[in-house]
Amino acid sequence: MTHSRGERITIETKKLGTAVVYGVLSIFIFGAATSLIFSLFLRFSSMDESSLTYVIMAASFISLFIGGFISGGKGKRQGWVLGGGTGLLYTLIILLFHYLGHDALFTMKQWISSICLILTSMMGGILGVNLKSGSRTN
Repeated sequence: MTHSRGERITIETKKLGTAVVYGVLSIFIFGAATSLIFSLFLRFSSMDESSLTYVIMAASFISLFIGGFISGGKGKRQGWVLGGGTGLLYTLIILLFHYLGHDALFTMKQWISSICLILTSMMGGILGVNLKSGSRTN
């Protein structure tokens, strides 16, 4: 069965969109799991939240890298676009939550952090495509 050019583009767009959604969902799942771990750790230890700032930031970078990796592996092409789309969608959701929930926009530090997270997600997407593509046997 052959598809017209328009149908192929629509199918390809849906495939890429699905890959981005999988990546963003994996970011939030990983984030929820690490939040649970950190909250339990803070609850049952004498540490306070400020002492875990860098650990939480590292977990954020790892989470977005994994999300980009999953979206790149799921999409199997254009890893930088998939990873970038995953990072952008994640940032948009966080920005909306921040704006609608706290009535505040991002600070300059948060924008810089978001750009770095998007770039990390892009790197994950590129690696996800390359590792998935390299594992195929011809």
